Amino acid sequence: MKISKFTAWLGDLPRVHKQAVMVVSDALLLVVALWAAFSLRLGMLYVPELPVLILIGAAPLVAIPVFVYFGLYRAIVRYIGLKAIWVVAQAVTLYALCWAALGFLSGVQGIPRSVTLINWLVAILLIGGSRMLARWWFLRQQSTPGLLAAGRINVVIYGAGASGVQLATALGFSQQYRPVAFIDDNPALQGQQINGLPVFAFRELAKLINKLRVQEVLLAMPSAPRSRRKAIIKQLEPYHVHVKTLPGFSELADGRVKIEDIKDVEIDDLLGRDHVPPRPDLIETNVRGKVVMVTGAGGSIGSELCRQILKYGPRQLLLYEHNEYALYNIDHELIHSPFYQGSNDLPVSQRQVLPMLGTVLDQERIERLCTAFGVQTIYHAAAYKHVPMVEMNPVAAVRNNIFGTLKTAQAAINTGVEAFVLISTDKAVRPTNTMGATKRFAELILQGLSKRPDLSTRFSMVRFGNVLDSSGSVIPLFRRQIQNGGPVTVTDERIIRYFMTIPEAAELVIQAGAMGRGGDVFVLDMGEPVRIIELARHMIRLSGLDVRDETQPDGDIEIQITGLRPGEKLYEELLIGENVNETSHPSIMRAEEEALDWSRLESYLARLESAMQSHDQQVIRDVLLEAVKGFNPQCGIEDLVYKNAVGLAGENVKKLPI
Repeated sequence: MKISKFTAWLGDLPRVHKQAVMVVSDALLLVVALWAAFSLRLGMLYVPELPVLILIGAAPLVAIPVFVYFGLYRAIVRYIGLKAIWVVAQAVTLYALCWAALGFLSGVQGIPRSVTLINWLVAILLIGGSRMLARWWFLRQQSTPGLLAAGRINVVIYGAGASGVQLATALGFSQQYRPVAFIDDNPALQGQQINGLPVFAFRELAKLINKLRVQEVLLAMPSAPRSRRKAIIKQLEPYHVHVKTLPGFSELADGRVKIEDIKDVEIDDLLGRDHVPPRPDLIETNVRGKVVMVTGAGGSIGSELCRQILKYGPRQLLLYEHNEYALYNIDHELIHSPFYQGSNDLPVSQRQVLPMLGTVLDQERIERLCTAFGVQTIYHAAAYKHVPMVEMNPVAAVRNNIFGTLKTAQAAINTGVEAFVLISTDKAVRPTNTMGATKRFAELILQGLSKRPDLSTRFSMVRFGNVLDSSGSVIPLFRRQIQNGGPVTVTDERIIRYFMTIPEAAELVIQAGAMGRGGDVFVLDMGEPVRIIELARHMIRLSGLDVRDETQPDGDIEIQITGLRPGEKLYEELLIGENVNETSHPSIMRAEEEALDWSRLESYLARLESAMQSHDQQVIRDVLLEAVKGFNPQCGIEDLVYKNAVGLAGENVKKLPI
């Protein structure tokens, strides 16, 4: 214990005092090295005469300036590696040569020439070895429970492969984590020691948690498929530990593991969806070497589309966005992306990424942009998509989601755009809310336009469910609620949703758009639906906490049922009918669905435009009910101004232009 206290005291010394200790230590070791060199050469314990003794005593005076020049006292001992030992070898080599020259020039007799070589070897061993020994000692003290580790979290690393070993090494320098053991499923590794840490089987985790007070398990298996990671996470869920993970190898910088790479378990790990690699022939068709525009480029889906598109080499990428701050963020990110080609110092016609402020309701501006830059592909992601928000602002939703799509599509037709892809939603299928109804109406517009015989633009729609971590998603909300100590709010115990990662959705959208022939409705394979209440329970448990309920009243986080919000439905669907066909991509299906004649659509659009001008909420609701098959509103008219006026005028008000 006294030694550990001394080590702790030494570790807490000011930097300049530690450097002084190293200088004194090196001076003593250099003297010992020279004496040992003489003794080894002469085959006896050497007792130097005064002239030789003076030369031996001068060794530190020669060496220390050399060591300072090479930076030996700038290095932090506990962090040094092989590169630092190479620097030590260089510094000792120069010192040994300088000392040999001093001995030769001094004219002192009785110094064998081989002493120089022996002195060089012994000095490297002592100077380099002392540093490695000090490094080993400090790391040993840090990794021993109770020593130099106040405030550090005991962690077990699941996975004793290359990534796990790298992670353990990195954690050895951490002030936050202290690795105490590995867990690995390989029987050949169990019972062994790797990097000074024992390797255990999973069945011994409970014992480790109790004995070593383990608080977190770090999942270090970046190359494992998601299905395997999901199985492991499910095994870990019953234990009272916080589970964290490393991202996949594709996300690790240079394939090396850093402490900064550790993150909470991602929801896509819980879903267990294995990534289907993109098909180059599909993902490049509408992108590589072409001029591409993305509307709503600053949104969750739009920004990810831009990232994916840039990876596949468009000639130019136009970011069309009405929110100035969102446009600035995605533009700044893309021009600093490793996939960005060129420079913003180039003429506008040669820049690869161009930020464009504007609204999708401005058809003239969109036509000017398409004409000026020769846009060939448009991905139309601009829309109002937050269900309760849209329900309270239906006029804005009709204007943006329906007429914004119409005007952007007409601009594409008028300028000869080759492909137009609408980003749709599963809420467009038998909608129970205004958002879903307006998105289905937008689909009907593109289906109607596709019937024109003289059309050169290929319109297609891609329909999918919820994307993880998008704006308005339940996942970030749950995270914040858990961090704040709860409660976690779920609208209904029965509610289920389909989920997909934003990158996967964007990748599939690009590929689906390449398969469009005109008027196609594509549906993405969303996997198995997820019960939201189970998702909340998973997230609480994987944070190392317990759900507080009737069976566990002393739990940490309560789940509260708040009731369905306006327009919210219990179950989402992806298909209106049963007529669906496979495509050449396993995750993309083509749906054959009813469309409306353009003459009927024009009539509906005229009525909607008139109702928007007068803010006639009832007519808007009536038109959507007539035009959108299966629209079954879950609530009444929730427009805030309308409800306020109805409240003032009394319950008998049926229709009120505002």
